[in-house]
Amino acid sequence: MLVAGFPAEAFGTNCYVVAPAAGEQCVVVDPGIGVIDRLEQLLAEHRLQPAAVLLTHGHLDHTFSVAPVCGARGITAYVHPGDRALLADPAKGLSVDLAEMFGGRLPYTEPEDVAELPDGGTVTVAGMEITVDHAPGHTPGSVLFRLAGAPSQWEAQGVCFAGDVLFAGSIGRTDLPGGSMPQMLASLRDKILPLPDELAVLPGHGPATTIGQERTGNPYLLQIREQLAGDATSPSGPGRGW
Repeated sequence: MLVAGFPAEAFGTNCYVVAPAAGEQCVVVDPGIGVIDRLEQLLAEHRLQPAAVLLTHGHLDHTFSVAPVCGARGITAYVHPGDRALLADPAKGLSVDLAEMFGGRLPYTEPEDVAELPDGGTVTVAGMEITVDHAPGHTPGSVLFRLAGAPSQWEAQGVCFAGDVLFAGSIGRTDLPGGSMPQMLASLRDKILPLPDELAVLPGHGPATTIGQERTGNPYLLQIREQLAGDATSPSGPGRGW
């Protein structure tokens, strides 16, 4: 499996490509703001041809370049139905300060071909079977994308594109429109904690990690584990991301 990525020009949002191998079709995950040139270089370097764009959620810092990436190749953008409205109107997911920051200056365009992800189960794209886990909390339609296999750059079995659900040492914020801390805690408990320790986690912001590292070092997961063991303390903190 080939997995490569880079941070976008704005907000450090990670854009990834994943393919069975170099020289084959690939999927692009979360093409954010100012990624087009770097993405084209990455595709050329590995001789990849995008077959689809996968969106972990609908926030603008993860979706801004989806229309040009899809439109240049006539490919489909996949998003969970819970965040479908954000592709049509990204302002629905912005806080007041973010809306003022953008002020309509970014020429966002909705992609022409959009398909809705299943609430769970798998999708097959570019010859890869990708498991979709609905994990709301950061947004109503946040998902995890999981693939089996052994990415060469990590000592891991499989990879999880976590969007803004889970970061190295933190989680996604839940105070934006559509966010919910109770839903986030349920997603962490029911979708993250059951995953194997050796699974590589590629978050929407920041460095890669593993489920094992987060299980033993992420304060949010630690507090949920304590709750499951009978402690009533509730996790607290602002979270990261948009």
